[in-house]
Amino acid sequence: MNDVDVVVVGAGLSGLTAARDLAAAGLSVLVTEARDRVGGRTVNGTVAGVNVDLGGTFIGPGQDRVQALAAELGCATHPTYTAGDNLVFWRGRIRRYAGTIPRVNPVTLADVERTRLLLEQIMRRVPIGRPWDAPDAARLDSHTLASWLRKIHASAGARDLIGVVTKTAWGCEPDEVSLLHVAHYLHTCGGLNPMLDTEGGAQQDHFPAGAQQLSTRLADELGGRVVLNAAATRIDWTADGAKVTTDDSITHCRNVIVAVPPALRGRIVFTPTLPLAHDVLPQRWPQGVITKVYVAYPTPFWRADGLSGQAVSDAAPIYGTFDTSPTPDGPGVLLGFIGGSYARDFATLPPDERRARAVSAFATLFGERAREPIDYIEQQWGREPFSGGGPTAAVPAGAWTSYGRALATPVGPIHWAGSETAHQWPGYLDGAVRAGERAAREIIEGASK
Repeated sequence: MNDVDVVVVGAGLSGLTAARDLAAAGLSVLVTEARDRVGGRTVNGTVAGVNVDLGGTFIGPGQDRVQALAAELGCATHPTYTAGDNLVFWRGRIRRYAGTIPRVNPVTLADVERTRLLLEQIMRRVPIGRPWDAPDAARLDSHTLASWLRKIHASAGARDLIGVVTKTAWGCEPDEVSLLHVAHYLHTCGGLNPMLDTEGGAQQDHFPAGAQQLSTRLADELGGRVVLNAAATRIDWTADGAKVTTDDSITHCRNVIVAVPPALRGRIVFTPTLPLAHDVLPQRWPQGVITKVYVAYPTPFWRADGLSGQAVSDAAPIYGTFDTSPTPDGPGVLLGFIGGSYARDFATLPPDERRARAVSAFATLFGERAREPIDYIEQQWGREPFSGGGPTAAVPAGAWTSYGRALATPVGPIHWAGSETAHQWPGYLDGAVRAGERAAREIIEGASK
């Protein structure tokens, strides 16, 4: 039995940020984490002796809160490698290109630009943090992105390129995500290009020592206030406080912050039952599915060919790549993304077959030298029981207008964090920090009244 001011459920970046702010305000805090580690959807791995991010990786301009936190914690960033040409494998052919949008045929490029402009016209009508208040919210939320693309007569090439975007951003296919969610998400990030760009965009920088170090350093500051292997299974609450139960403890508190993906809130038994919208929301806010793979070579040989290591493909399983090599001398490290239906299919294969198909995809893009990696590692976020998928929620049609108000609205002493609840950069590291800060602020300001 313990007594604290606030229990934080979840020791990812959002929950730990909230706990740090609460402790700095003089409140007693306990953080319970189901895993045997901190970091949530950030975790470090190694390939050929090189540190790699198996989860959240990148930060960029406009992501001010995670940048400020990294500076405070002494976590250095480094620009993502971009020198040279990018590659696109499209309709069986490989081409070089520069910039964000792959150089496929001119008709498709024109249609992609038309689609982007139409999406951004819609996004400007969607209030940030209140998408249900958009003038045509019900109509937008009745469409999936795929149904809207059909309505505007987007070409097959444009639809396929947009499919790469949805696999990347939400780990889903265009027919699995609400048009209202897409428009709101774009608005929170400043548009499609800031989401997709490397230089000047969300993939501009990364942490050489890994993004998980943000959480490990926060946890080091909090010390014994962070308890691992302690999944919260039950929260009993009243207007005056709550009781949080794990397998090994019961903690009484004045407030709770639940900082887990929305889909995982449903694994906690709330007594009394939460209001209807809050109770149903976990069922209607599923996680996407994404897998990251890394291959290592003695040197980054593609650089000698004038290539950046960045590529886009319309062929399964890998649809996007980055160069994450630590130095020009090696080892050379390529990161590949597998999302949506590609990730679901990939997960059905035995380990040797997964590796073989991933390596073959790199060879299609970068040549025969890519068939002989010296090391390989993968991370399937769909198999992570305490993440439920990734990189973020793939919100289906109808969910925002029916249940969206419950996403971040407190219920009695219970507050909500996690990157999905942020009003800027949701689903990103920056969104996780912003959500944690907001949840802590709600409690601190409430305590001062």
